[in-house]
Amino acid sequence: MNPHSPDDHDDEEFDAYDGPSKSQRKRESHALQDLGAELVRLNADQLARIPMPDDLLDAIRDHQRFRKNEAKRRQLQYIGKLMRSIDPEPIQAALDALKGVSAEEVARQHRLERLRERLLEDEGVLFEVAESHPGADLQRLRVLRRNALKEREAGKPPRAYRDIFRVLRDIDEAGSGD
Repeated sequence: MNPHSPDDHDDEEFDAYDGPSKSQRKRESHALQDLGAELVRLNADQLARIPMPDDLLDAIRDHQRFRKNEAKRRQLQYIGKLMRSIDPEPIQAALDALKGVSAEEVARQHRLERLRERLLEDEGVLFEVAESHPGADLQRLRVLRRNALKEREAGKPPRAYRDIFRVLRDIDEAGSGD
């Protein structure tokens, strides 16, 4: 028999799995640090929507307070270290939702855009909004609708048109937040 044949050596040394390679761990660490870099760019309202431990939130706020680049760099590394001890998936999902990239968020945006178009075509859609969202400011929507139609006729920038979307989005968020 050949002393170097593959059948002769101990299979245990090849079957032992030591976990991810050093390169893989480094890539994962950098990905978490990049996620942390996205978090530090958020404002206070956006940060409040992201589920995260208090120590991570404190570290992010500290980073935002720092002025010197070296302090910011070290703090970002610390944020990455904190993130290695938590599940980043809920944070990533919340960030995606904030950026509007999740499938649910895209579908929601399209639904609200269709509602806005229907509202501009027919004022009766206000009654649908009132039924599905009691307490919605229908008077404001009515005024915005009228202004958007005037803007469209005059060829002006669509300020009221955009405001209608914002109001509908806020109404929808208030209704889903119950």
